[in-house]
Parts: sequence; C-alpha cells; structure tokens
Amino acid sequence: MNPELTEWTGPLGLPRFDLIRDEDFGPALDQTLAMAADAVEAIAANSAPPDFANTVAALEMAEEPLNRVCSVFYTLAGVDSNSAREQLQREMAPKLAAHGSKVSMDPRLYARVSAVMEGAEALSPEDRRLTELTLRGLKRAGAGLTGPARDRMAEIRQRLAVLSTEFSQNVLTDERDFVMPIGDDQLGGLPDWLLQAMKAAARERGMPGQVVTLNRSLIVPFLEYSSDRAMRQAAWGAWVARGSGEGAGGAETDNRQIVTEILGLRHERAQLLGYADFAAYKLEPEMARNAQNVRDLLMQVWTPAIQRARADEVKLTTMLHLDGVNGALEPWDWRYYAEQRRKAEHALDEAEVKPYLTLDAMIGAVFDTAHRLFGLEMREISAPLWTPAVRAWEVTRNGRHMAVFLGDYYARPSKRSGAWCSTLQSQHKLGQGQRPIVINVCNFTPPETESAPAYLSWDDAHTLFHEFGHALHNILSDVTWPSMSGTSVARDFVELPSQLYEHWLEQPEVLDRHARHAQTGAPLPQDLRDRILAAGKADTGFATTEYLESALVDLAFHTGTPPADPMARQAEILAELGAPSAIPMRHATPHFAHVFSGDGYSSGYYSYMWSEVMDADAFEAFMEKGDAMDPQTAQKLEEWILSKGDSAPADDLWLKFRERKPGVHALLKGRGLLADDSDNKGEHLV
Repeated sequence: MNPELTEWTGPLGLPRFDLIRDEDFGPALDQTLAMAADAVEAIAANSAPPDFANTVAALEMAEEPLNRVCSVFYTLAGVDSNSAREQLQREMAPKLAAHGSKVSMDPRLYARVSAVMEGAEALSPEDRRLTELTLRGLKRAGAGLTGPARDRMAEIRQRLAVLSTEFSQNVLTDERDFVMPIGDDQLGGLPDWLLQAMKAAARERGMPGQVVTLNRSLIVPFLEYSSDRAMRQAAWGAWVARGSGEGAGGAETDNRQIVTEILGLRHERAQLLGYADFAAYKLEPEMARNAQNVRDLLMQVWTPAIQRARADEVKLTTMLHLDGVNGALEPWDWRYYAEQRRKAEHALDEAEVKPYLTLDAMIGAVFDTAHRLFGLEMREISAPLWTPAVRAWEVTRNGRHMAVFLGDYYARPSKRSGAWCSTLQSQHKLGQGQRPIVINVCNFTPPETESAPAYLSWDDAHTLFHEFGHALHNILSDVTWPSMSGTSVARDFVELPSQLYEHWLEQPEVLDRHARHAQTGAPLPQDLRDRILAAGKADTGFATTEYLESALVDLAFHTGTPPADPMARQAEILAELGAPSAIPMRHATPHFAHVFSGDGYSSGYYSYMWSEVMDADAFEAFMEKGDAMDPQTAQKLEEWILSKGDSAPADDLWLKFRERKPGVHALLKGRGLLADDSDNKGEHLV
C-alpha cells in the first residue's frame, strides 16, 4: 500500500497528491478495510468487561486508517472524477456498505456499548455524549434485529449504497456531456463577462466560438440574460433533463427507476426498525423531531412566498406580452424577465457589479471577516494538490496552528456541480490532538486568462461566504472525539453557521472595505451598494417557492407509503400546493442529489429553511448590539455553536447562545416576505 495514503507527508500534514496514483486506491481500500474489520472484531471479542475505554473509545478510532484513505479517494472522486475513479466507486460501494452493516449490526458490540451506557453517569459529559450517540447509531442501524430481519437490513444498506453511487454518477455524466454551441447570431442580451466565460468553456473543450454547459455559474446567467427565447428553452430543457433519461446520457443515465427503488428500500428499512415510515425514522434525532413540525414550518413560509411569487408572475407575464410573445410565462422566461425587471426597478446591471466582486477580493472579505470576528489569520502556502488551481492556507490564531484550509473554486468538467465543504481530517484532542484540514469546493467560472481576475456574481459571493461558514464550524471545533467535531451535528443544525456567515457579505463595512473595482481600485459606490442590497430581495418569491417545492416533495416522498411512480407523485404534490408552472422545483427528482446521492438530506432538504430561521435570529443578536462585528456576541457564537460540534444536543446549544427559541419573523423580514414590519414575532420552532 502506498504509505502516502495513510501517513501524509505534505506541508502541514497534507497528503502528497502528486505521489498518489489511481491504481493505489484499490489495494489501499481493501487493506485498510481488512484492518478496520480486524480492529472492530478485537473490540467485539474482548473478554474483558466492557468499559468506555475498551469499547466506545476503541470503536471511535478503530477505522482511522480506512477513514484516511477514504477521505483522499472520495475528495478526488468529487473534485476530479475520471473513469478509473468512477469504476472504483462502484466497486467499493457494496464493500464499504457490507462492512458498515457488519459493524453497526454486531450484537456483541451492541451489548458492550449498552453495558457502558448503563454506567454512563460516571463519565465526563463528552464521554457520556459519545456513548449515547454510539448506542443510538447502533440501534438505528439495526443492531437490535435478529434472524431474517437482520439479514434483510444488511442487504438493504448494501443495495442503497450501490444505487446512490449510480444516481450521482448518472447526474455527473449528464452534466459533463452536455455542451450547447451558441452561434454569433444568438448572442443577444449577453453581457461581455458572460460571453467571455462561454468562450472559455468552449476552449476548455477544444471547441470554437462559445458554448453553454450545465455548470450553474454559466447556465443560470445565460437564462437571465439571453434574449433568444428558443435558446433559453433549449438550455433550460437540458438543465432539467439531467437524470431523466432525456439528458445527454439518454436511457443509460435514467435515474427514475433508481429513485423508485431507493424510496422503497428506505421505507422497508424504517419499518424493520419499527418506524411508520422513513421520515419518522430520519427526523427522530433532528431538531425538528417529526414530519408534522417540518411541514408546519415550511407552510408558514409557503403562504407569503407563493403570494409574492404570483404577484411577480403577473408583472413578468405583462413584460413577456409587451415583447410580443403570446401565451403564458414559461420556466425559461422567468429568470430573463426577472432580470429585466431588476434592471428597470433598481437600475442594476450585473456588468456594473461584477468588477467589484472579483474572487480574490471576496476571499479577502471572507478572511477579514473571520479575523475581525474570531481573530483568525490566513497565510497562503504552497502544496502539491490535485490541480494547480487549488489554493491552500494555514489558519492560525495568536500564533497557534488552527487548521489548513483548501479552496477549489473553479468549475471543470471532471468536478461534480454545486458547492460544498468537506474535511480531509477532523479536529480532535486524542493523544497529541489533531487540527482539521478543511476544503471548500465551488464551481465558479474561471477567468479568461491566468492573469485576468475571476469575476463573481452576487449569488457566487454568497456561496463563497456560505461555504466558509461551514469551514469555520470545522476550523473552530474544540471537542475531544472526532466523530462529534465540526459539522458532525444534526442535519437541521448544520446549515446554521454557513447561512449565518452569509449575512456579513451584505454589511456595508465589509463591502466598503473589500468590494473594489478590479481595474481602478475604487471602492464600491454607496449608491451601487444600496441598489445591490435592495435588488437582493427583488425575486425572493421565486427563490423561496422553488426551494419550498423541493423540500415539500422530499418530505412527502418519505412520509407514508412510497410512491410507485415518483414522477407522477411529484406532479400531484406540486398541483396540491398550487405551485406556478413557471416556477419548477429547484431540484427535480431525477437529479435531486441532496436526497438520492446518499441519504444525508433525505427527508432533510427542509433543513436549510429550519437553519435559516435560526441564522436570521442569530444575526439579530449582533444587530441588537448595534455592531455586526460585536466581539462579545462573536465569542458567544464560537463558545456555544462553532466550537461545540455534537458534544451536546443542538437545542441546548442554541438556547445557551440565544437564551430563547427562534421564530420565523426574522427570516420573513430578511427575505422581504412580510406584509408589514409589525412586532409579531411569528411561531417558534419546537
């Protein structure tokens, strides 16, 4: 086995990606999987009476070599996929699932952890919490099952691992293989910065002229600016066709039957464990607790959102008709006319904004905000990573090493779409302790040349702040055990730090300091800043509605008996909601990766909204002090939210920070969805 896969020798403990080959991964995964199985077997077969050290703590570190190999491999599989890595993913999915089932369903481990739990009152709070979480995980995995039920559970978990891998690879194939050339006579309405990005995408693929791809940072602005309605329709059709059997991969990348099987297996899994349905199983350990609480929150927001969206639809339809187009406003029309309306009502043109939002400037804003709030310092370092475009920084505070932070910001065909934060290693205090290695991945449009600046949209800038909010959750983590560090928290709590951090982008003092014109260095004019912020709420009816549609479909799919035809059920749900046909789901079922590329967000897509209720309320804590950088509030945020991981229940941590439950008022106010700015604080979360 290549030792670089487990004993990282790069700068500041990074892996030496330049010394790792694709052919190293198969043997390394097999070897460390066997090592993990032996380590767990030794714990299960231990003849000594079970205690915290020989059972719970031992389990915590039993799979460390396997985890290190997996962290490198799955990082590369996400950011720089190729056929060899995709094939190995398919091969390893059932093996890793079988191992996970064997460990988590071992009755000997279940008995030992249960015995430790009986005496847990004598343990420290963190050790007791780890024991509680370990036992809960075993129960929810099926460790209490016996006979045929136990065997079936193992089969289900293994099959789900295979299906989720197929689902994500099908979406990636459809995204990667679609390219739509745009003729010189089809460039109407496109700003120069977008045209240059389309030319760069063509060059990257060895094509002449300019193209549209399914990179979100390219296709969304194309839908916003292109005056060619037929080309908008074609681009939008490809975007929503991903995974449907009508995408670039045709029938071979059709995810619809995969979705049906996944939903059925999840339901069966939940019922084997004694739950009515998968939503009941999945939501039990979350802050929301059950599907009714989730639906209650979503519908509180749905009503004002759909009212705003319908009022906007009337205005946009009028604009469509004035352009000489008869008929209804279509999904490929909405973004275009919303942008035209934004220009008219707020005198705002993206081309006017982008020179002030270069990637380097916004990275500077992200880092400076972290310094002012939490005292963090960033020092860029050189390291051999998976592509030269990836950047690395050492994070310190008062001279103490806190983390290594990696930023992989640009789109490329081998990278899956979207944006995310992950870790190569987590923080813990065992032995000499370990500080995290944190990665932010985005899909921004690269610059035209290496020497040219990369320009971000306002949405891109929000994404940059969002993902660094996740990074801070990992960087500032200060717990004993790796499995409860950083973002390893309840799904509907994990988005709180990321969405909260977005608020600082909109603060005048941040924009005034960092939004500088790329050519002149002039600061962002106050008038333009004010127009940007005002325009930020211009289309919230659309944005909120498309999100809620996806969240409500996800919840309905996993509540009650799973649908025999998910696509028909999706249509029924949207009809029952009265969703406008011009506002489709943000993520239609065949490419809903949050929910079907693994089950992390299954029955959990609502969590962005749940967390937004808290992030809006949390930022109010700063505003109540009259200072967005208030040091006392920042210290309290770090102490009770960012440093604690899952070392205590999320509800308890929130109450320690805010000293009351959050309500939806701040969220509705922030989205501009309140009919008036009354003092009614709305319903509280449970």
